[in-house]
Amino acid sequence: MTDASTAPATPPQAGAAQVATAPAPTPATAPAVETAGLTHRYGERVALAALDLAVQCGEIFGLLGPNGGGKTTLFRVLSTLMAPTGGTARVLGLDVGKDARAIRSRIGVVFQTPSLDKKLKVIENLRYAGHLYGLAGADLDRRIQELLERFRLADRASDLVEKLSGGLQRRVDLARGLLHGPELVLMDEPTTGLDPGARIDLWEHLRALRAGGKMTLLVTTHLMEDAEKCDRLGILDQGKLVGLGAPEALKGQIGGDVITVGTAAPEQLRDRIRERFGGEPAVVDGKVRIERPGGARFIPELLEAFSGEISTVMLGKPTLEDVFTHLTGHRFRTEDEAA
Repeated sequence: MTDASTAPATPPQAGAAQVATAPAPTPATAPAVETAGLTHRYGERVALAALDLAVQCGEIFGLLGPNGGGKTTLFRVLSTLMAPTGGTARVLGLDVGKDARAIRSRIGVVFQTPSLDKKLKVIENLRYAGHLYGLAGADLDRRIQELLERFRLADRASDLVEKLSGGLQRRVDLARGLLHGPELVLMDEPTTGLDPGARIDLWEHLRALRAGGKMTLLVTTHLMEDAEKCDRLGILDQGKLVGLGAPEALKGQIGGDVITVGTAAPEQLRDRIRERFGGEPAVVDGKVRIERPGGARFIPELLEAFSGEISTVMLGKPTLEDVFTHLTGHRFRTEDEAA
């Protein structure tokens, strides 16, 4: 996320959590997040295109997509950092355009870049954030201690944040976003830059938070490993919601195994495979891609029919990356690959 999104909008203004005129809490049966025709434009560029989405209370919901797919824009809208240019978005039953202040008192936001003061101690960062939420005294001290213990940070409370590893800083940042007991936590690329062990550790904490069923987690990611751990996924590409469902259900949309064939003339071979064996093979990044049940049994037939035209063959079980390619017709490119 850009520096603009790391502005100190995570907590509301001091005392906002105590506003007496805030709307009543949303019934548990209502979606935690709901959008209808949600659209946002940056000049002529469409970042979100008529997005219809519902995130249920108590689930870990992932927004999966490449950079430029619309994840960051949707994150900014839901966290009340910007208003959409069309459609509606409701968070905990409240309109993001009309009820931004009330929403901020009920959500936690964890940005991709930790919004911590590295020159302060861990406990000083948490106490400062608590004051911005209108917390003080024994209640704030109790909440801080509970979070330090939950995230196994009690022995690091007096350490300067700049002395902590990336994984520990992410834990502090998450604790900071939970101080006021939010009903919904929005997390932007929470494991980016963490080593594998720190990623596993963070996901253990996220599952523990969700275990009671009272907190909803919405996570944006471009990492397939993180997406696999979500209860449900919304797949975004070029501002459009192209897929929605549990990870295993989405992979079930693939018509069998995935076979990738290298050849000097992919379009010609694609057409000949279609004529010989049927199905809908496609050319993706210069290779022929085939979805077919029993791929291991099919490959010998394929090689026998076109042995002189095939240079390489790869076989794999469907992945979320295959789902993305199946739904969009192109590969899932990371920021480095796009560059």
